[in-house]
Amino acid sequence: MPRNPERRRALTDAGLRVLAAGGARGLTHRAVDTEAGVPVGTASNYFRSRDALLGALGERIIERFAPDPDVLARLAAREPSRELWADYLRYIVERTTRQPELTRALIELRLETARRPGLAAILGETLRRGFRDDVAFHATTGLAGGPFEIALLHYALDGLLLDMLTTSIGAEADPDKVVEAFVDRLIP
Repeated sequence: MPRNPERRRALTDAGLRVLAAGGARGLTHRAVDTEAGVPVGTASNYFRSRDALLGALGERIIERFAPDPDVLARLAAREPSRELWADYLRYIVERTTRQPELTRALIELRLETARRPGLAAILGETLRRGFRDDVAFHATTGLAGGPFEIALLHYALDGLLLDMLTTSIGAEADPDKVVEAFVDRLIP
């Protein structure tokens, strides 16, 4: 298997552009090669199966969404409070809406896992790792709530992002006020 991490990143970024433009049906190894401007067969050398390609795209999305360590350090240095919870959630919303095509691609990949058990295993581990990181952040900062409350906030934020980045229900709610309401209602 090829080991060039720069080429792998270029291929996954090209794959994300293809996925964002044409959905999962338009995503092929050949389409990724074309988008990346590399010889035909390059993507399949890096990602042997469609599930491997889709899984790598999920990993790349999470990598690109990774929080800024300086921002996390500033948040972690604060006293635990509802305002800290809200600021942390606001930061998640800001990161995921700054690059809306990535969030849409992640939604597309998550839908695809319902049809592809191999992808479900690959992407599921990536998503569970992110959830464990969130639980660990909350434990180290002393924020109220445990894994269950963090899961509830994930479910709530996923719905908010789906509404913000796809066809909206039209509630026209301010995302900042929604985040505050999530914290007020879900955190003991």
